[in-house]
Amino acid sequence: METYTVMRHFADSWGLLAMTLFFLGVILFNFRPGAKKSAAQASAIPLKED
Repeated sequence: METYTVMRHFADSWGLLAMTLFFLGVILFNFRPGAKKSAAQASAIPLKED
């Protein structure tokens, strides 16, 4: 098989599944309990003066 064909087949099947699981993981990570405090601290970083 050609390399392109193999890579395209992988992207159409397992690659799509991996990207979907990664996306869902990021979403769940951001909506976990306790994430609000760390998000508020991260959003204030540009406003802090040294």
